[in-house]
Amino acid sequence: GHFVFVYIHPYMDGNGRIGRFLMNVMLAAGGYPWTVIPLEKRDDYMNALESGSVEQDIAPFAIFLGRLVSESLECKQVYNHP
Repeated sequence: GHFVFVYIHPYMDGNGRIGRFLMNVMLAAGGYPWTVIPLEKRDDYMNALESGSVEQDIAPFAIFLGRLVSESLECKQVYNHP
C-alpha cells in the first residue's frame, strides 16, 4: 500500500506522510504495531523506495519495512513484559 501510494504520487505535497499513515493503518489492521521510520534510517528508506521505483523491485523496501516491524515488535514485547 505505502509503496504504491508513494509511487503514483497523487498529491502535490504530503504523499510520504499519507503513505506512511496508510502503511500503519494496514499494519494495525493485521495486528502489528504502529511502525515509525526513524530519522537515522531515512536514507535507507529513501534508497529502498528509489530502488522500487527505478529498478521495479520492491524487495529492498519490503525487507526494510519488515526489519522495522520486527524491531517494533521487539520493543512492544519488552514494554509489555511484566
